[in-house]
Amino acid sequence: MAKIVADQLVDMLAAAGVKRIYAVTGDSLNHINDAVRRDGRIQWVHVRHEEAGAYAAGADAQLLGIGCCAGSSGPGHVHLVNGLYDAHRSGAPVIALASTCETTEFGSNYFQETNTIKLFDDCSCYNQVAATAAQAPRMLQAALQHAVSRKGVAVLGIPGDVASSDAMEIITATKVYQPHPIVRPSDKELHALAAMLQGAERIAIYCGLGASPAHDEVVELSNRLKAPVAYSFRAKMGIQYDNPNEVGMTGLLGIASAYKSMHEADLVLLLGTDFPYTPFIPDNKKLVQIDIQPERLGRRANLEMGLCGDIRDTLVALLPLVEEKTDRDYLDAMLAFHQEVDKKLQTYVEDQGKEEAISPEYIASIINKVAADDAIFTVDTGMTNVWAARYLHGTGKRILLGSFNHGSMANALPQSIGAALAYPGREVFALCGDGGLTMTLGDLMTIRQYNLPVKVLVFNNRSLGMVKLEMEVAGLPDWQTDMDNPDFAAVAAAMGFMTFTLKEPNDAFSVLTAAVNTNGPVLVNIFTNPSSLAMPPKIEFTQMKGFAMWMGKLILGGRYEDVFEAVKSNYKHLKDVL
Repeated sequence: MAKIVADQLVDMLAAAGVKRIYAVTGDSLNHINDAVRRDGRIQWVHVRHEEAGAYAAGADAQLLGIGCCAGSSGPGHVHLVNGLYDAHRSGAPVIALASTCETTEFGSNYFQETNTIKLFDDCSCYNQVAATAAQAPRMLQAALQHAVSRKGVAVLGIPGDVASSDAMEIITATKVYQPHPIVRPSDKELHALAAMLQGAERIAIYCGLGASPAHDEVVELSNRLKAPVAYSFRAKMGIQYDNPNEVGMTGLLGIASAYKSMHEADLVLLLGTDFPYTPFIPDNKKLVQIDIQPERLGRRANLEMGLCGDIRDTLVALLPLVEEKTDRDYLDAMLAFHQEVDKKLQTYVEDQGKEEAISPEYIASIINKVAADDAIFTVDTGMTNVWAARYLHGTGKRILLGSFNHGSMANALPQSIGAALAYPGREVFALCGDGGLTMTLGDLMTIRQYNLPVKVLVFNNRSLGMVKLEMEVAGLPDWQTDMDNPDFAAVAAAMGFMTFTLKEPNDAFSVLTAAVNTNGPVLVNIFTNPSSLAMPPKIEFTQMKGFAMWMGKLILGGRYEDVFEAVKSNYKHLKDVL
């Protein structure tokens, strides 16, 4: 059999390190599917929805350095979009193969015809359609290089007739080049930064994901500067562990100690972060930002200095220029306050809740205890994010994946598929909200079909919890946020999962321990308290005013029990801010 373009593309993908293609096969994609079958080096993972495939490929890319998904003409393309948006905004190198109708039908409004250039333009760093057999390998080479170099999604449109054409001789490279240059500010800039740091009395360090590979250098710098270290959610697993000067997260999901350390400093050093929530960044302090992508400098805040560099390369060059400070009063005060905040967080763990209203904080704390030191967590957007942010702790080996930039619901389950396939043998926990899980119920069957040992933990609060909170602080009665859920355990059991239903807080530790110790796919349906709130580290008067208005409107509407339950469940939050 003569080699066709589909064979050529599969050979290039395998050589580039692609281990899996997540897709729903059909139509124009069938030649690529068959080429994968005949080649044998790449696993075709049959997901139930292309969006799940894109999320899984994004997880593959974040864990292993490259991922791949595919969608066939029209609807298959559209289904990919949300997951590709998430991968692109997460900096995940993903190749998306978008098979299309035959080239002779382009522009004729053919059945399932989609303009892939327009469709994927906003969620990709490379986006082309191969119209000839000669173009296909050259474009795939460019797509691979763009994805790994620019850390994003690269889309290659493959018409069905091109995929089945005889392969042409390749005239470009057939391997992916991943150079590792040293990138840091100039000597002049580094000396200026060292002088600025030396002249500041109270310094705080705030780390984003880009600082995670520089954990040891960040700790050393904080020791020399006597500076507390705060971090973003994405950086938590990489910065928190073995860090004597850490004071937690800031932002909507963060805690007060991180917020306080940044707002009471004279100078804040922002390392590898493109933190989007400007209200949590002090606007009356000296700010220095260092980022590998200079276009990010200053777009969130007014900077005293903006420098371009890889964080580890930069700190390795900076540290010899920094003299050790002796005054640690500010650092000690922030660490002491952080301890106080941690104690308050534990009060929510101690209040375990009641039947069918278990405190989600308590559940998250147990997950943190029973999970392995190298566990991988995927976490849904919404309230589940909050509990994971505050109660899951880094060890230096744990990994946390979520939709942290795109903020989409329903990411945890499909990301757990990619995580389990990328790292067989490691514990993988999908922390799902009930809203997110009901969007992706079909791909529970993907987990079962491939017998992936994912532990799906459903925080079943019978509501869109984060949306409900948003309405409350805006002073609006929550409406259309309640959810009439199926019996998730029964649904998963019908698919072949081992299942548990958790309604009593006293059973939580034993049930979650049993889930961890059970081989194969497991789902635990956990009835959490729908009235549990997640207060940000800084409560604005308008938020409290809105909360009071919400209570008043519910009382006037006759919903006394809802107000009573909310106050009773969150009195610890309220007493701290009233």
